[in-house]
This record gives sequence, C-alpha cells and structure tokens, in this order.
Amino acid sequence: MIAKYDSIGIDYSKLRKPDPRIATFIENALGPAETVLNVGAGTGSYEPDNREIIAIEPSQEMISQRHPAAARAIQGYADDLPFEDNSFDASMAILTVHHWPDKGKGLQEMRRVTRGKIVLLTFDPSHRGSWLTDYLPELVKLDEKQMPKMSDYENWLGKVDIVPVPVPHDCTDGFLYAYWRRPAAYLDARVRSGSSSFWAIKNADQGLKKLSEDLKTGEWERRYSNLLKLDACDVGYRLVVATC
Repeated sequence: MIAKYDSIGIDYSKLRKPDPRIATFIENALGPAETVLNVGAGTGSYEPDNREIIAIEPSQEMISQRHPAAARAIQGYADDLPFEDNSFDASMAILTVHHWPDKGKGLQEMRRVTRGKIVLLTFDPSHRGSWLTDYLPELVKLDEKQMPKMSDYENWLGKVDIVPVPVPHDCTDGFLYAYWRRPAAYLDARVRSGSSSFWAIKNADQGLKKLSEDLKTGEWERRYSNLLKLDACDVGYRLVVATC
C-alpha cells in the first residue's frame, strides 16, 4: 500500500523540525518510561534521545528522511502493530492519528502493546482560535472531518487527561497553525507543503490572495494586533494522555 506521505512528505524533515518547548510537554508526559513506541513516527520528530525507542511508520519516504542516529524504524501501520501485548512502558503518536484509516483500532492497538501511558499530540477540531480560518474557512471543514473530537479519545482509550499545548511565536515545527504570528509564511508555497492540510484543500488561492492584500495594506495587523504582543498562543493543539 502506498502511504500518503510517500507523495507529500518531500522535504518534511527540513520543514517540520521539532520545537524544544513542545518536546518538553511530550517528555514530561512520558514520565519515567524507559521503552517507548512511536506510532506514525515520520522522520522521528519528538522522539526522546534518553530512552529506548522503536518507531513504526507506513511511509518509506518518511523513513528515508530519518537521521542516521535516529531510532530503528519499522514500516507498518497503527492498526496492525507487530508487537506482543504489553511490550512497551509507554507509546506516543504525534500529529498523526487524524491520518489513520481506522483511528479507533489504531489506538486500541497502542493500548494492547503498552503497559503504561499513551501520549498523543493532536488538534481539537472544536477550537476556533486561529485567524487563518478567516481566510481559509475550508480548513474548518477539513479539521472537523479528519480530526477526532476530544470525547472520542476517552471512548477509545478510557479516562484521558487533555492539556492545551501553547505554540511559541517562533515555533520551529511548521505544522498548520504554527505561523500564527508570522502570517507572511503562509504565502510561501514551500512552507505550505509542510502541512498535509494544504495538500488536502483545493481552493486556497483566493484566501491566500486576500491574506497577501491584507498584509500589504496593514489590515491583517489591524485586525489581529493583539497577537503581536504574545510569545505563545493556544491555537488548538492538545496533549492527550491515557494511563493504563
């Protein structure tokens, strides 16, 4: 099966560099776990370097972009993990669950192979805190379509703790809403290529044209000047942590 990121993951490792402040949230959530499975691991972002990591990733393109010193990666899928029950102290999945064909089965598989915590970084589709959707309202429909609701995680995993993850204004990880204080970045096609959402929506040109005009006239700054005073902002990203 050809994985989505075999075609859209070009230059992903350069555009999606892990942000150390977000990494701290993930590290703290993993607690004392010594063995960690990273599901939908991509190029290895946010894999702790002080633990024993095994990564599983469907895209050979993404695996090929992993650093030579990164953890061993197996090509495979979340809904059919090739491990025995209770094989890992903890498991993690970072901005990936929304891509899984069977999200519930994938998370149940993570629960099966994990003795302790399951740590997920995801996006809350009910959040309406990003100005980008004012220009590209189709992103709201896409998020609602592909992103699990926060209540879904409890249905799949049992009791979960959900914590907002503020995004720094100079975030090094170029996920969709990372550029909340750097609007001109969205006018760069290379930057947009680092987000799967821009590959999914079909009619971004009109909204991007309007954004370009508003940046030139100062209208964007007038409307969103409050953001320019912030060092970090809650734009909808959430850490979901399930215990055993």
